[in-house]
This record gives sequence, structure tokens and C-alpha cells, in this order.
Amino acid sequence: MATPLSDPSQSPLQTVAVVGLGTMGTGIAEVLAKAGRTVIGIDISEAQAAKCVATLEASTARGVERGRLTEQERAGILGRVRTSADLRTAADADLVIEVAPESYEVKQQIFRELDGIVRPETILATGTNALSVTRLAAESSRPERVLGLHFFNPAPAMKLVEVVSSVLTAPAAVTAVTDLALDLGKEPVAVGDRPGFVADGLLFGYLNQAAAMYEAKYASREDIDAAMRLGCGLPMGPLALLDLIGVDTARTVLDAMYTESRDRLHAPAPILKQLSEAGLTGRKAGRGFYTYEAPGSAVVVRDALTPPEGGDLAAGREIRSVGVAGSGTMASGIAEVFAKAGYEVVLAARSAEKAQTAKARIGKSLSRSVDKGRMTAEAAAETLDRITATGTYDDFAGVDLALEAVAEDLEVKRQLFAALDKVCKPGAILATTTSSLPVVACARATSRPQDVIGMHFFNPAPAMKLVEVVRTVLTADDVHATVREVCGRIRKHPVDCGDRAGFIVNALLFPYLNNAIKMVQEHYATLDDIDAAMKLGGGYPMGPFELLDVVGLDVSLAIEKVLHREFRDPGLAPAPLLEHLVAAGCLGRKTGRGFREYAKR
Repeated sequence: MATPLSDPSQSPLQTVAVVGLGTMGTGIAEVLAKAGRTVIGIDISEAQAAKCVATLEASTARGVERGRLTEQERAGILGRVRTSADLRTAADADLVIEVAPESYEVKQQIFRELDGIVRPETILATGTNALSVTRLAAESSRPERVLGLHFFNPAPAMKLVEVVSSVLTAPAAVTAVTDLALDLGKEPVAVGDRPGFVADGLLFGYLNQAAAMYEAKYASREDIDAAMRLGCGLPMGPLALLDLIGVDTARTVLDAMYTESRDRLHAPAPILKQLSEAGLTGRKAGRGFYTYEAPGSAVVVRDALTPPEGGDLAAGREIRSVGVAGSGTMASGIAEVFAKAGYEVVLAARSAEKAQTAKARIGKSLSRSVDKGRMTAEAAAETLDRITATGTYDDFAGVDLALEAVAEDLEVKRQLFAALDKVCKPGAILATTTSSLPVVACARATSRPQDVIGMHFFNPAPAMKLVEVVRTVLTADDVHATVREVCGRIRKHPVDCGDRAGFIVNALLFPYLNNAIKMVQEHYATLDDIDAAMKLGGGYPMGPFELLDVVGLDVSLAIEKVLHREFRDPGLAPAPLLEHLVAAGCLGRKTGRGFREYAKR
């Protein structure tokens, strides 16, 4: 049952005008009314105002059906909202939140008119996420009462609110609005005035990179989106998210970000301009990166770019047995995955002892699965019996697929591939699980580069569904087809990508992490605020600094360096703060200190 989180009569901001009753304005009005505020909804379109009321009626009716509201509470919420097409009805408001289109001209006109309507003590808030709050404040006769109040869509569900101060904003105004956000059950994050603020400042750079990756035909839209959902645990892929946000909106935000930063990573990908100018702005238009059932629909329908059902692959090779080289967590995880799927597995390490230790780790993992009811004790025993631990790669002589999961060092991998080339039978497929090194360099260490491919599993391999399948310019079609088929048999989702640094996931993930570090380095926001913003505003399972400390700062720095070396983009240069922490031995959770400190285990 929804009730106001605190007594609204104790707040100085009792009456709130919301200017602009689109999706965001309607959502904000609902949040305010549910928290006991009197809401004046204003829109120049009477049809839009009527749509707002209808939306509120439908939303609160669903609340009653689901037992979250009583009929009396619903009547109270609806009774606290009135709509108008006249800006002068904001005269009694203690706070005005404008959520008009992202245009300086439109917003400045609203602020100029409000100056002559509202009381001197009224706070004026802009809902922009792309325009300068300072520039909007400067147009007002009361710049100290102007600030940014950036809600996230859908406003009733999303917890994050960014409270944006300009150099002109009075602290009392910030305090009043922050207190209101808390009363609304939101988590306010205080930020300074720059395009995108925290959440969108990080999010839109990542979305732009994804659009550029798709435009370059490096990977399909489906594979890019699946990679980021399955590899990073994100609720939506970047291209689907661009369609939801609006391709035109994304282009506006990126333009504003690039104007300020001059970072090429923020320069809107040309495809965003092409789609925008063609009217293909995403879900609202019925077509963007994807095609939808109808304008405004979330249902994706097939179009000319949709992959054919069942794929279009060459005939593959038969895979009955698999060799896994390595003794670490990734090697044992991959061996477990193949054994569970019924393959005979040879697990080889530099010594028989290391191989047995890795097999014992698999045994413990299988026991946990039995304890949790995910498999029977008999199935676990059969799975473990399929794994032969050995201290020599000579035992790979009969395998059909050999995967290496050794140290992320090109020379080490090249030596291993040269050894596998001598040991493995003709026609055996040789795969590397590298996350950042060139697959073709491993292939050239053999006499059969056509049989070499990348299979980038994600950690922990038994749990993570994604495998990036990395073809080189030399990889044979039947090798690619075989590996994709094998991924299906081991219940993994394969995505295709070319042999370049970072593949899909790391090429999109690590520039985002690097940009988060730069925000802290520049004292724009705190670690805690950035982590909170991305979890609450972007739906990320972990904040960037939580993730960096888990991955390891040394590993993160190595990947950043590889990306910078490959693409030569100054925006990809590792943040100096990351380099300093690594130099100081602060590598994350594994050393007890990274961006944060951790209790000793």
C-alpha cells in the first residue's frame, strides 16, 4: 500500500508545477501526487494534458488492482493533480519543474515567462539532461533559485534523481529540492553542471560507441545487444536502449557533451544523424535500429536485417572430445561446462599436480550444484569422470577441439599454440580464450591458421551464458560453424565478432569504466555517487568502481592500454588515477585495496 514517505505538510515545497506533460512530465506528476504534493500539470497541448490525466487514471487503477493502493488513496492522488494549458497557473507553485523539449530556445522562453508569474521565493528546476543549467539560470532574473532536477524514465520506478547546481545556485534551494527528492522515496545525487551529468555522461558515451561499432559493421545489432546483456548483466542492449530513449534525443545529448569535452568518444556517430534525419528515431517512430510492431510499441518485428532462423552457416566438423589447457579458474570452469554437456575432456596443465588441483576445484563446484539441487549426485560424479587431468599436452593428441585458458601473455600463448600444432591431429580446432590479444597472432604460431579461432568465455564460465566467437581473416568457414554449433550444445549464446582489441564487450565496457575514473579524477563526483547513479539510473548490476575492484585494476589497466594502442584514440588513454593506483599496488579486492578498502579475508 503506497503512503507518503513523510508528512508533506512539513515541506516548504507543497505545491509543484510540472511544465511539459510528456512521458517524463506525467511520471514526475504521478510521483509527486503519490507523495502528497499538490500538482499543477501544464502543457500547451490540451490533448497532451488529457493524455496525462488518462495515464494517471490507468496507472493508479493498476495500483488498486495489485493491492498497492486503496480506492480512497487513488481518489486522493487524482484529486491532487489538475492540468492547464496556461503557464500562469504556476503562480501558486513553490517549485516549478520544466520538462519541455531539449531546446535552449524553448526552455529559456519558459523561464523568462515564469519570472513574471511565480513568487520571488519559488524554485525553478529544469529537467534537462543535455543543456547547461548555468546558461538557463542566466536567462532568469533569479539565477540563485534555478537548478537542475533530473529524473530518470520511468520516473515512478527509477530511484535516482540528479540534483544539479550551477555556480549561481543558492545552497538553500539545493537543500530544499534534495529534501523533496528524499520525501519522494528517491535517492538524490548532487552533481555539478556539465552535459549528461553523471549517469547520462557515462551512459551516452557507451551508447555512442555501440552505435559506431554497429555502423562499422563489426557486429550485428542483435549480437552487440546480446553481448552487453549477457556479458555485463545489463537490462537492455545499447542499441535497443537507444531506440527506447530516442535516437534524436541521444544525438542531442552527445552533441552537447562533445561541445564541452571535445572528446571523440562523445562525437555523435554519423548513423545517429542519418536515422534522426530520416525520422527513424526509435520506438516512438516505430523504427530505429530495430523495427517495431507500431509507433510506441516495444514489440520488435522481423525486418531485412533480422538474421535468418537457424543461421546460415557452413557444415561443421564433428566434436566428440575437448582439450582444455590451463589450471586457473577460467580453465577449470570451461572444462566443467564441456563435461556437463557430455563431452570427454582432457584438462592439461604444466604439471600433473596443478591439473589435479584444477580437477578438484571442479569437483567442489559440482558438489555445490548438488547441494543447491541443480544436479543429482550421480550426474555430478559422471561429469567429473569425463575429465582426465594430466600434466602433459601430449594427451591432446586425440581431441577434436583444444582450448587454451593460460596467462594473458601473447608470447606464452604463441608458444602454447606452437606446441598444440605439433600434438593435435589434423582437422582439430585450436581455440584461444583471450579477452584482449590478437587471435591471428596465435594462429600464425601454427602451420594451420585456418583451424584457429577465438572463444572468449566470461568468468565464471559455468554461470555466464556469453561466448564471443572471434574469427580471424584466416579462419575457415567450417571452423566458425563448428564453434557456433558447439556453443549451442554447451548452452552458451555465441556472438560473432572480428579479431580486434576488446571484441564487443570489453571494447564497450572499458572506455565507460575509464570515463568513470576520469570523473573522480576531476573531482566532479564521488565514487559512491557514481556507483549509485549507474545502478539506480542505468540499471547496472554493479557500479563502475565496484566492478573495477572485482576485475582487478591491473587487469583493467592492461585492457585499457590494449584498446588505446589498437584504436589510437586519445579518449581511450588510461586515466592517470588508474595508473597511479596500479603502480601503488592497489589492485582491487585481491589486494584488499583498490578504489575502496576491503577487510582482510
